[in-house]
Amino acid sequence: MERSAVHDTFSYDRHYDAKPERVYRAFADPGAKARWFTGPPESKQEDVSFDFREGGKETTTTIIGDGTRFAFIATYTDIVPDERIVYTYEMTMNGQRISVSIATIELRAGAAGGTDLVLTEQGVYFDGLDQPQFRREGTQQLLAALEASLTEEP
Repeated sequence: MERSAVHDTFSYDRHYDAKPERVYRAFADPGAKARWFTGPPESKQEDVSFDFREGGKETTTTIIGDGTRFAFIATYTDIVPDERIVYTYEMTMNGQRISVSIATIELRAGAAGGTDLVLTEQGVYFDGLDQPQFRREGTQQLLAALEASLTEEP
């Protein structure tokens, strides 16, 4: 196998019609996060852990239809309630590391009400096993799922 490391940085701005406290809770509360932080509908999740505090870890293994196992292993490094969440995470595929990233979520009260969210991610993708475009697409899907969850829950 030829080794490679591809670097990428992206940022997404979103406005949600929910107060910053509620958007923050969607990340900080395990039940609220489980409503939107999921894989494809035909997938299943196991090995789930959630310790939302500085130094805490979150893990999830998602198994897709063909049996491929993707693990998300995160460590929270900076948390300012209702304002900022910073975490590093690695992704593995069938036990092999495919990427490592740092993600920053910034929450601000929006001028017209609601919350302005800025998500910035800096990642390195290894050996052609993962690609920046896949992460960008997946992140956009998760942000859309977050929005849907905020309209569903009280």
